[in-house]
Amino acid sequence: MKGKIVKGIAGFYYVHVVESGVYECKAKGIFRKDKVKPLVGDDVDIEILDVEEMTGNITEILPRRNELIRPAAANVDQALVVFAVTKPSPHFNLLDRFLVMMERKEIPVLLCFNKEDIAKDGQTAYLQEIYRHCGCPYLFVSARRGKNIEEMRELLKGKTTVIAGPSGVGKSSLINILNPDAGLETGAVSRKIERGRHTTRHSELFAIGEDSYIMDTPGFSSLYVNEFEKEDLKYYFPEFSPYEGKCRFHGCDHVHEPGCAVKEAVDAGRIHPVRYENYQAMYQELKEKRRY
Repeated sequence: MKGKIVKGIAGFYYVHVVESGVYECKAKGIFRKDKVKPLVGDDVDIEILDVEEMTGNITEILPRRNELIRPAAANVDQALVVFAVTKPSPHFNLLDRFLVMMERKEIPVLLCFNKEDIAKDGQTAYLQEIYRHCGCPYLFVSARRGKNIEEMRELLKGKTTVIAGPSGVGKSSLINILNPDAGLETGAVSRKIERGRHTTRHSELFAIGEDSYIMDTPGFSSLYVNEFEKEDLKYYFPEFSPYEGKCRFHGCDHVHEPGCAVKEAVDAGRIHPVRYENYQAMYQELKEKRRY
């Protein structure tokens, strides 16, 4: 019997089988032996152990279209990367790490800025300025007021979307609007440090329409970009691509080289300095990793 893993907790995997319901399953030992861990979003084959209790075993993980390590997810069509316009203010370095990770995995991104209703003058315009050329659509919403929620719902239709971002930005509130049966706990943001409490403990897939799912993942505040070489990083910043091949030196990394078309574009205001500074920081991090 085929199904999709919608939740995994403490070694148990909850597999949704169309027209049958959700089965509580364990993964067979062969997966541990092969060092393969089932992920939320995996399509799987299961054997039924008890029809009434709805329990079973996962016997096979079907081929994955893609895989994310953090957040842990499989078979994702797109990512909804959520940050708040304010309270907490966007952590741009973290945001750009999300975008790099998704760009590397070739997973399309919808960038969402929540809490638009409490934005101060100029805050939304500043975010638009930074991410105007980042290569993905962006949307300003208010979970509290319901602003642009229907536009978001339309962009999620017919897809499996992983929702990602730090805690405190309103991810659970958005999911509760998209699927009122989800009943996710929402957490207040600490005034002192403007950081949200982690209210999501595990990854879980929720149906939000026909063939439409949203995957909630635990909030986190750091993301390491270290699974590729520093020379590849430039290819994950879409606004750099018009300038590739126009630098003085072939293979320019757009960091220290003279005659760099990307640095000239930054100076001319065609690439936002926030994005370029985060590129430099990630490049240095990748350079440092070779020492360890």
